[in-house]
Amino acid sequence: MTEKEKMLAGELYNANYDKTLIKERIEVKDKCFEYNNIKPSDIEKRTILMKKIIGKYKNNFYIEQPFMCDYGYNIEIGENFYSNHNLIILDGNKVEFGDNVFIAPNCAFYTAGHPLDTERRNEGLEYARPIKIGNNVWIGGNVVVLPGVTIGDNVVIGAGSIVNKDIPPNSVAVGNPCRVVKKIKN
Repeated sequence: MTEKEKMLAGELYNANYDKTLIKERIEVKDKCFEYNNIKPSDIEKRTILMKKIIGKYKNNFYIEQPFMCDYGYNIEIGENFYSNHNLIILDGNKVEFGDNVFIAPNCAFYTAGHPLDTERRNEGLEYARPIKIGNNVWIGGNVVVLPGVTIGDNVVIGAGSIVNKDIPPNSVAVGNPCRVVKKIKN
């Protein structure tokens, strides 16, 4: 298996020395740099370039600058997607956002993690687990979503939360670690 195949399969892989992965990251980071330096009022140019960065998207989306990701092709955004400033997506694996997702400033979605074993970690090995965000989700400012997390439909994640476990549908969740504090009746 190639390092990219291992990455996409959620196995340990080496991103630090694999020429293919390094090349792909550099290419998308150049596109992110270009995107982040487009005049904010040039919405058409921003949208055209973002469509070259994101792997899959629906018609209506808006991502404020700055934006950063690792690969881009593993990101899927649904209809009526909005992200405020400073969105970071480390997409070594799939990061999927449903419809009507709103993300406040300074949020991060990390599929990448590292072994606890220092020997393997020092070799540069890491893993990537998918993240899935449902429909009708609002994520408050400064939220971090960690590898392998699924957030269900109709969820509100409170500002400053660290989401390290799945959050069930129809709930409000907050804290570090993030936990459900209220059910939402729809």
